[in-house]
Amino acid sequence: MATAKKAPAKKAAPAKKAAPAKKVAAKKAAPAKKVAAKKAPAKKRAVNAAFMKPLTPSAALAAVVGSSPLPRTEVVSKLWVYIKKNHLQDSVNKRNINADAKLKEVFGKAQVTMFEMAGLIGKHLK
Repeated sequence: MATAKKAPAKKAAPAKKAAPAKKVAAKKAAPAKKVAAKKAPAKKRAVNAAFMKPLTPSAALAAVVGSSPLPRTEVVSKLWVYIKKNHLQDSVNKRNINADAKLKEVFGKAQVTMFEMAGLIGKHLK
């Protein structure tokens, strides 16, 4: 007599509990909103005086931005005006600036990135 082996019986999955029915909460009257206490007016951010200090440009830089003392931020702004006016931004990589004769004196090389520019003009401000 040949006995056939029986496969082990699978355990039954535990019975899932039915999700409790959601109770509909009766809408209550909204509590009166509290009036927010008035805060003191926010202080404006203080400008760093050293950052806005007018600096005198060197002769090479003065040929581009003018000879009057300017804050560093204004010098960079005027440089960008000059660059865009004379189409000196590289057409392929807009981050590069192709120096003309005036800018080559300031930068010291024919092409710089916009990130290098701030460091290079710092040498020409006193």
